[in-house]
Amino acid sequence: MAKLKILTERELRNIVPLDLEAVQCIESAFRSLATKAVAMPPILRIDIPDYRGEVDVKAAYVPGLDSLAVKVASGFFDNPKIGLPSSNGMMVLLSTTTGVIQALLLDNGYLTDVRTAAAGAVAAKYLARKEASVAAVMGAGMQAKLQLQALALVRPISEARLWARDFSRAKAVAQELSAQLHIAVTAYSDAKKAVAGSHVVITTTPADRPILDADWLEPGQHVTAMGSDAEHKNEIDPAAVAQADLYVADSLSQTRLLGELRHAIASGTVASSASFPELGEIIAKMKPGRVSENQVSIADLTGTGIQDTAIATLAFARAESMGAAIVIES
Repeated sequence: MAKLKILTERELRNIVPLDLEAVQCIESAFRSLATKAVAMPPILRIDIPDYRGEVDVKAAYVPGLDSLAVKVASGFFDNPKIGLPSSNGMMVLLSTTTGVIQALLLDNGYLTDVRTAAAGAVAAKYLARKEASVAAVMGAGMQAKLQLQALALVRPISEARLWARDFSRAKAVAQELSAQLHIAVTAYSDAKKAVAGSHVVITTTPADRPILDADWLEPGQHVTAMGSDAEHKNEIDPAAVAQADLYVADSLSQTRLLGELRHAIASGTVASSASFPELGEIIAKMKPGRVSENQVSIADLTGTGIQDTAIATLAFARAESMGAAIVIES
């Protein structure tokens, strides 16, 4: 008789907080992507333009892991107007030896939020200057909050600037983050001023046209772009990708199709045949990362299935050790 374990969002929030272990989990996943024969199919996405929504399916098999995850995630970006979160979803965990379903992780998008923020921390760990202490965050949604929280785990952040199109929302989130992180977080009505003098810039929006201008970037800055995970999304001026001293993809084949790189290629500022390092290759020391304090670096994070398998496997292992799951026999 097969046993299926079910974990709810409430349990998963207790089991998998956004902490250094979660960051290390995603760091290991990126390393595996560069060093192992990972099977990771292209993202399946369904756009629902009538409701400014999308549904994505991601998955990956990592040799050596006992489980693989298949994730269904949605983003409906007008939901906050009706009191609902913009993201939702669930993960199905299967045995890699038998294909039997081991668990349903009914996380409502929580694990995706954690692994996405953790990826931002990994990018900053390897690409931002070690003494980076000032962050500019563009956006005021859940990822804006979590990206700053994750960044503070790997860099000595003492000041943050927050810009969003809705300035009142930015002010509210800035107050919340300041109290949570015990650092000065200030809302800005001018994006350019928020970026000026920052050491790390993080874009966290579903924008379909650039919100970060290439001319704003300064020597030594690192940019993590994590909002462009669909063909129509574009947060960074394509010229910035061409001008950057170091452009790094989470998955180069994917950023050519979905990320900021796609728009740089489409605009003609970057050749379609241009080759760039992937984050996992830098982690594994297969390719160099930042080599100068004055370099401008950009991490193009489109979200990969291996991140989902990694965080889901971590959640399942912790749940097993804690006995935290509803068990259904079938």
